[in-house]
Amino acid sequence: MLVTGLCFVAVTAIVKFLGPRIPPAEQAFLRYLLGLVFLLPMLPSMLNTRLNGRLMALFAIRGIFHAMGVMMWFYAMTRIPLAEVTAINYLAPVYVTLGAAMFLGERLAMRRIAAVVAALIGAAVILRPGFREVQPGHLAMLLAAVVFGGSYLLAKFTVDRVNAAVVVGMLSIWVTIALAPFAYAVWVTPTLTELGILFGVACFATAGHYTMTLAFAAAPVAVTQPVTFLQLVWATALGALVFSEPVDIWVVLGGGLILGAVSFITWREYMLKHQPITPPTPATKV
Repeated sequence: MLVTGLCFVAVTAIVKFLGPRIPPAEQAFLRYLLGLVFLLPMLPSMLNTRLNGRLMALFAIRGIFHAMGVMMWFYAMTRIPLAEVTAINYLAPVYVTLGAAMFLGERLAMRRIAAVVAALIGAAVILRPGFREVQPGHLAMLLAAVVFGGSYLLAKFTVDRVNAAVVVGMLSIWVTIALAPFAYAVWVTPTLTELGILFGVACFATAGHYTMTLAFAAAPVAVTQPVTFLQLVWATALGALVFSEPVDIWVVLGGGLILGAVSFITWREYMLKHQPITPPTPATKV
């Protein structure tokens, strides 16, 4: 999980370094298009799996949801500090908890309600509306967390029916397809250097998902979840040292409050059912 956090912070840093010359929709599209090369080992499993119309529809809808989230994430990355993007993204599992209660009929006990409220307070600490300007990048990241939450709620309908390789592969394919028209509408011809940078994003994102899988195989999510707080530490340090972004103690405190709430929810779910329902925070990354 330590390596996972470093990989995902590397993703955010590379996107930040790339800057806004290439529109967010095109950046997201190229990241997924170039990342399709990593699907080659999954092809045999995908080709041997029979998918009915309902599953294909779920994969397509999830791809559209995730594509929207990815575009907003890329936009936020070029508008607000690394630490704020990372901290706000911690909200995605909280939205999953709320969505599971609203749409899947899962019980929302008082302890989980208190944890959700604590997470929302953490978001308010980060944004501090009325005390500072809430920028479009903040709003984009808040919406991205909601959309990522919706994406992982849809994933709950598929993970029990097909293996993980098919779920990951279909997400990558459908996100690429969903992003294509948005990228075409704002297309700016990238340089070879920019293509190389975006391929680096795909490499680090794939490596992060792989090391996260290894971590989950070695220990329960309830154990690995708190380690993701270090991702905020890495993001804050990198933003300060490389991009000259001031360290905002309120962002660290708010992010810690959100992650503490997510860790509590995950721990309670593990204790009750011995399997995670809330997705791990890094899983909401691109």
